[in-house]
Amino acid sequence: MLAIRMQRNGRSHYPTYRIVVQESQRHPLSGRVVAEVGNYNPATKKLTLDKDAVEKYLNNGAQPSSRVAFILKKNGVKLPKWYKEPSAKKSVAKHADKLRKNQPKEAPAEEIKEATEEAEK
Repeated sequence: MLAIRMQRNGRSHYPTYRIVVQESQRHPLSGRVVAEVGNYNPATKKLTLDKDAVEKYLNNGAQPSSRVAFILKKNGVKLPKWYKEPSAKKSVAKHADKLRKNQPKEAPAEEIKEATEEAEK
């Protein structure tokens, strides 16, 4: 099965990416590249893309990664009907009962004074 994914290039702290069609079972850096269909520079947001080649591979069953699908959709490439967009991740707090916003609110200072006066009597 083929995958359309981003392959990192560039120097340290300044990445650029190739958008490649590759065997999905292989690692992005070491797998055999079937075709290079574009380039993306995240620093300048510059994208070069061969839309005809991308659509050809998508129609033949190549699975885009979530980031590549977002880029393709943003640039007007129609994704196939079988492509399912990834669901949005929801963050869940661990030990939510310990969060400050979930603690019972403290009584106002006046009530505390009244309670201490009553306790002293």
